[in-house]
Amino acid sequence: LWRFGYSARLLKTNHFRTAVSNTSFPAVWMLLVQYSGTIPARFVVVKKNSFFTMPETVPETDKANLELYSPHPGVRGMTLLNRAAFKRTVVVPVLKVKKEIVNTLLKSLKHTVLQRPGLKRVVEDTEDEDSRLVILDPHKIPEFSLGEAEQEVLKQLNVCPEVSKYNLELTYENFKSEEILRAVLPEGQEVTSGFSRVGHIAHLNLRDHQLPYRYLIGQVIIDKNPGITCVVNKTSIIDSTYRNFQMEVLAGESNLVTKVKENNIAYELDFSKVYWNPRLSTEHSRIVELLKPGDVFFDVFAGIGPFAIPAAKKKCRVFANDLNPESYSWLLHNCKLNKVDNKIKAFNMDGRDFLLGPVREELSKELPLLKEEQKTSFHIVMNLPALAIEFLDIFRHLLVGEPCSTAGLPTVHCYGFSKHDDPAKEIQERAEASLGTSLAGRCSTYLVRNVAPNKEMLCISFQIPADVLYKRPCPDEAKPASKRLCTSKDSSEEKLLS
Repeated sequence: LWRFGYSARLLKTNHFRTAVSNTSFPAVWMLLVQYSGTIPARFVVVKKNSFFTMPETVPETDKANLELYSPHPGVRGMTLLNRAAFKRTVVVPVLKVKKEIVNTLLKSLKHTVLQRPGLKRVVEDTEDEDSRLVILDPHKIPEFSLGEAEQEVLKQLNVCPEVSKYNLELTYENFKSEEILRAVLPEGQEVTSGFSRVGHIAHLNLRDHQLPYRYLIGQVIIDKNPGITCVVNKTSIIDSTYRNFQMEVLAGESNLVTKVKENNIAYELDFSKVYWNPRLSTEHSRIVELLKPGDVFFDVFAGIGPFAIPAAKKKCRVFANDLNPESYSWLLHNCKLNKVDNKIKAFNMDGRDFLLGPVREELSKELPLLKEEQKTSFHIVMNLPALAIEFLDIFRHLLVGEPCSTAGLPTVHCYGFSKHDDPAKEIQERAEASLGTSLAGRCSTYLVRNVAPNKEMLCISFQIPADVLYKRPCPDEAKPASKRLCTSKDSSEEKLLS
């Protein structure tokens, strides 16, 4: 929040801090409006939702663990997984303790005892059935010698302070994903850039140097992440009309029909045929938080319904469209799954046709009836970042007649990508070029997420200016009907009105 110019005095206000702690993160920006009286020009929303990363560089605190917790060096260069090859024996310090005081000792030396997940801290003493061996952290016990503090604890417990050596056998099961992959891939190479989880599917975007190891990487991800039964790697960019991409199954089953849960709503989909990005969960929630029961919501590029369905559950009237027949089919399926099929009108049309058809028809019918005291708002979401801004020209003179009240003008939430040094400024300028008017002081731009190095995804929100949305009646109406001409602002053709 400090990045975006909010004063320390506001951020430290007890009322504000209490409100934030009791509020879902997507609604924090609304609290900023309430407490500061201003809307942030840009607001970063971050949520760890079904996105997993593996470290590509080794933190300083972990470097000491590498020698002890590295698999057998012979696995370097392995491309087909051989779990047995990771087996290794390391020497660790242990204390011999009477079994009846083991738990007491573990509590007293909790910072000295081995804390490695998946490894036992207490093992059998093969030479004495009444005793146990407590494994100590070798990095906390240099040269197998206890410090004065530890020796004092042992003295109080009447335990011999002598530290012994123990051969600890480590197997594939004891190593973490990043440790396995760092041991296998060439030294100094990035391990992996992370993966998204979509139900039982892990979705990777592997880099060129990782491709020879892709099948091993896929199997390691399945082994180390309970619930994942299929790993895929994207093999092409999202450049098709239907926003899906080619993928290769690297490991596990080839079933790409999955079920996901986002913001407490369940969706089903075929990941190979429709677009789904778990990293947009917070953005879906942010937009829906802006809606009120009774609002009218138009989703131009609806996909399988992550905006439309929660909007319908909020008792909004929803019109949802997607050009992809598969997305449309899964949208209908998810509407029924969530019991909102009677609240959503679904369409399988080109985005322009949807705006020029059902959207224009509904706005033409509803806006003239809107009274000043009515609270109904109209929202149009255009989540097709690669192209959506180019669609904004459709709003030029979309309606004919006199403008309704300013409060009733539809609000557009349009998404776009930017590689510019000032992405918010560039997105606004592109939107203004499509609309043919300035949005200065009339829009807000939100940084949704970083898509790639130097590539941002943003959302620009604005009410459509009345002089853009409405086409006034022709000034030459007094002329004979057969000779009246009306020139549209968004067309170079003159149309004869008869």
